Amino acid sequence: MSAASDPAHTRAVLTEGLAGFIAGFDAKGLPADVLARTSAVVKDGTACLLAAANPAFSTGQRISDFARDQGGTPEASVVGQDFRTGAAMAALANGTMGYACDFEPHHPEAILHPIAVMVPTALALAERTQASGLDLLGAVTLGCEVEYRVSMSIGPVQMYDLGFHPSAVAGCFGATAAAAWLLRLDAEATVRALGLAACQASGMMAWESDPTENARPFQMGMAARNGVTAALLAGGGFGGPTGVFDHGHTIYRAFSRGPRPELLLADLGRKWDGVMELAIKPYSSVSFLHPALDALFDLVGENDLKPEDVQEIVLRFPRSGVHCVDLNPLKSHCAQYILPLAVARREIAVADLFEDRRLTDATVADLSQRTSVIADEELERFFPDYYASIVQVRTRSGITFERRNDIARGYPESPLGRQELDTKFRILAGSVASAARVEALARCLDTLPAANSVTDLAALLAARPDA
Repeated sequence: MSAASDPAHTRAVLTEGLAGFIAGFDAKGLPADVLARTSAVVKDGTACLLAAANPAFSTGQRISDFARDQGGTPEASVVGQDFRTGAAMAALANGTMGYACDFEPHHPEAILHPIAVMVPTALALAERTQASGLDLLGAVTLGCEVEYRVSMSIGPVQMYDLGFHPSAVAGCFGATAAAAWLLRLDAEATVRALGLAACQASGMMAWESDPTENARPFQMGMAARNGVTAALLAGGGFGGPTGVFDHGHTIYRAFSRGPRPELLLADLGRKWDGVMELAIKPYSSVSFLHPALDALFDLVGENDLKPEDVQEIVLRFPRSGVHCVDLNPLKSHCAQYILPLAVARREIAVADLFEDRRLTDATVADLSQRTSVIADEELERFFPDYYASIVQVRTRSGITFERRNDIARGYPESPLGRQELDTKFRILAGSVASAARVEALARCLDTLPAANSVTDLAALLAARPDA
């Protein structure tokens, strides 16, 4: 019987192994391709974070107002708000904004939004500790890897089935790892930090019933704040559980009915799938819909379909993910909103998540009524490794066009080109920042591995919108 399944076992093999790895991590030892991938996803995620500071978007303004009201030691910046607060509160505000646009890099297999959690976590602690740019990138890499391993060992579908949000639950542990390393906690303190993370790990899928979309990104802010809190407490000598992955009331008992604890440490330090398998989004919407959007855009373009030509849109999707996209009250997650937008406007814009086009665009409203989602048991076999989708478009003339797509553009297997990435960055950052500031931010992020500190980056991000 393994340590993870024997409640009488006293040695915390998994917990101590993970803590030892975190405490002994050295960013200078990261393979060049891993560091380059981290730099790319940090740049992309930072633009998404900055775009969420748009005063027209309620989420960023309300969470920032809350952080400002709470006060705190001015040690970490709140993006786009021109004020500083305590590291935990800054992580909460920036983590919430990091996922607000639903446009930042994600992990398809583990069903995670780690960049939305790790960039705010690492930025807050890097400011507090006056860390280097390489330190920030290393913390993001480490946090993404730990979050990925926690999710895969618990089981992302297991968490979904129990009503928990994998990004929030596993994200708390990733944030704790990133924060603990930046605070230079030793292995023993990191064990306690992971225990305190377990005490706070949470995040219910109940946010799906909040049409304001404020609660959705709050899950990432919560994970970032709780991870920073766990590491700061442990660093101050606060006690915590010592075997949360091994025995007693483990996270596996709490969040899964079919865990695979052996995945937590397998090939640890040799594989960096938490970063290397991240996908960069071409669309501002839930990633579940991206393979379908690729297919739909292709069908529309290849056949020159006009909105008035379309009688019906049908999406066939894996059963385990249907609940997240079928008539979801959230615009970002609703197939009956996102797919009609693609046909009617031939694009998905960030602002579409914050303003319901069904209320102002009769074509979108009409198509929404004629779009449906069907649970497909054949496609279920591939979930969550792939968000395999079949899109069927029936025209008013009686012709049906159909396309299946398993891998969306932006996945490592189908990466976005440099031009696409650059255009995305400039559009997002430029939505709130002047051209000069966008250029300065791009240079700062591109040279981050050699930067002695994150001071310039924090200052460019903290300034109020000037575009």
